[in-house]
Parts: sequence; structure tokens; C-alpha cells
Amino acid sequence: MINSTLCDLLGIEYPVFQGGMAWISDGKLAAAVSNGGGLGIIGAGTAPGSYICEQIRIAASLTDKPFGVNIMLLSPFAAEAAQIAAEEKVAVVTTGAGSPAKYMALWKAAGIRVIPVIASAAMAKLVTRAGADAVIAEGCESGGHIGELTTMVLVPQVCDATGLPVIAAGGIGDGRGMAAAFMLGACGVQLGTRFLAADECSVHRNYKDKVLKANDLATVTTGKRLGHPIRSLKSPFTRTLLDAEYSGISNKELEEMGAGRVALAAREGDLQNGCFLAGQIAGMVNREQPAAEIVRELCQQAEALLKGAARWEK
Repeated sequence: MINSTLCDLLGIEYPVFQGGMAWISDGKLAAAVSNGGGLGIIGAGTAPGSYICEQIRIAASLTDKPFGVNIMLLSPFAAEAAQIAAEEKVAVVTTGAGSPAKYMALWKAAGIRVIPVIASAAMAKLVTRAGADAVIAEGCESGGHIGELTTMVLVPQVCDATGLPVIAAGGIGDGRGMAAAFMLGACGVQLGTRFLAADECSVHRNYKDKVLKANDLATVTTGKRLGHPIRSLKSPFTRTLLDAEYSGISNKELEEMGAGRVALAAREGDLQNGCFLAGQIAGMVNREQPAAEIVRELCQQAEALLKGAARWEK
């Protein structure tokens, strides 16, 4: 059975994180992943504190296993989310879009493990000095906000830059990706897109269907001009946004075009105006499954591959 230092650190059975997807990763999905032996993570996104608190309590009512909250540090509600996570004493906080240093003392005092999502070796060093417990090295194959480096390139450099446990993310959809991540030096993996097809994922039916019908060329990156690129499934909205990105409109107008689009996709399934975040592995997601089955299947596949690695030696 696959095990790693990450399992001992967090008290989980399998070193598998479910990514904290904004407006998608709710308390129900997080609890299902945690009950399946992984680490379920609630996505705070840009939601207000009332929503975050509600989802934490839903998860706590459905599982007695550890679960986490992902806090986007650029959210206008980041400080409120940080305080709620501490008050509710969630097991883990993962962070994105910045350094969590200003909240580290608060979370540590509450006994919370802090695991930032990072996209460079330099950021890995920064959060290590700030007191992080582990890092999630996320390559540009992932859905949502992305960096410049691929997972294959990023993970080993992050492993060389820090002595903390490293979780690989981006472009991982099955046991092959998990086994490869371990060979790159990671001790766990994080998946987002694969869990969009989990039975317990409450995202709109249209969103699930777009993922299930996706192929290997189904995603596109927008927002490069603004300095914070985002990967999503191709749609009428992404085509309009790409045209605008290479037009003469201002950055402010471009930013405003994207506001609220993720919620439109996740909650209303708006195929014309929504932004359907998903990673490049969307083409590998072709059936719906219980979250626990996804976790077990991933680890069983990876274990079989790792056991057979000796065939490459003479």
C-alpha cells in the first residue's frame, strides 16, 4: 500500500489531496474525499466568511477525518477566511496567490498545518522560511490560476529547494501521474479536475458534462496579458475573452469581463457566459465515480506501476 511521510504528518490514509476549487469544492465533496482516505479541501475562493463557515461545518458533520480549506490570499475576504479557519480549527490550510506569512502565527496557534500552493523554487524557499509544513508544487497543466513551469520541470526543482514534503499538482489524473510524481521527488499528489466527475461533486450538470466530453486539446489559457493566466475549457466566453485580450481595451475592462464567470459556470452551468476551469487532463476524465473510489483507484494504479519499475533495470 502506498504510504508516505505526508500520511503521518496529516493523519490520512493515502497521500492524495483534492484541490480546493472555488465554488466547487464544498463541504460535501471534501468530506467524501477525506472519508475515502485522502485529504478533502474546501475552496474558499472569493466567497464571504458565512459561506466558508457553513461549508466547514457541513464537512465536520459528515466526517471525523482531517480536511482542509484553501484560501486565496488575494480574495477580499482572505483575512476573514483566515480567522474562520483558525476558529474552526481545520486540520489543514492550503493557500494560493501570495505568501501566507502574515497569517502563519494565527494558524500555528490553532494547531493548523499550513501548505501553500507554489509555482516556483523561489516561492518554495520563501514559504519554507515562513514556517510552512509542506508545499504543493503546481505546474501550468492545472486548471484555474497557473504559473509558467510544467509539473515535470517544477517538482524536482522545488524538491531541491526545500526540505519540506512536496505535493505535486497539475496534469495528474491517474496512477501513472502519481507514480511519475513520486519519481520526481514528491511524496503526494493533488488533483482537481478528476474530482469534478466525483459523484459527490455538486457542480452544475453542464460543467460535469463539459469535462466528461473534453479531449486533450479542450483547454485554453487566458489572462496572460494581465499577468495572472487562467486555464479553462474552451467556450464562447473564452473565445470572446481571447479576442478582447489582443484588442485595444484597457486592463481594467479586461478584468471586469472575467468577474463572476467561474460562479456562473459552477452554479448556473451557463454555457455561453461561464468560465469552466479545468486542467489539461480533462480528456482523461471519462466517467463519474464516488470520490473514495477515485482515491483508491489512483493509489492502486500507482502502486502497481511503482512495483514494476524494476523492469527498466538490467
